[in-house]
Amino acid sequence: MSADHSLAEAVDNLVYEPVQVHDHGIDLTVGAIYAVTAPGQLDFGGDELEDADLEPIPTEQRDPDDEYGWWDLEGGQYVLQHNEFLADLEAPIQLQPRNELLARGASHPSVKIASHLPLLPLSVADGGIRIKENARVSTLVAPTRADRD
Repeated sequence: MSADHSLAEAVDNLVYEPVQVHDHGIDLTVGAIYAVTAPGQLDFGGDELEDADLEPIPTEQRDPDDEYGWWDLEGGQYVLQHNEFLADLEAPIQLQPRNELLARGASHPSVKIASHLPLLPLSVADGGIRIKENARVSTLVAPTRADRD
């Protein structure tokens, strides 16, 4: 079964569609990684809700001729932002980390998404990880018939 055509139409700003859209869903790429520099705030009613302060982590070129840089992350917690955006979804969809990210000691939570891609916490194991700009880190899983009904 190939990725649902309507799902592909719901994702804007794909970096390279022929690679990102595949039989099991749509891969999403990393656009920015942030460090949390000051705490956010969460209360019961939402009157005291405040965002955490986020500072973008810069990338570094490995070679002066490189078009894209790398994030060299130590073990810890970060915040991940994707390059892609969601347009109109017909039904909620599942976002999960790619196996390639998990196998290298990093992860983000799997979440059900109804309208837009959220910023996600990114956990990195003690050994750290290097992630290149536009690396495919997540997959939107095509909804099954049961999910749509």
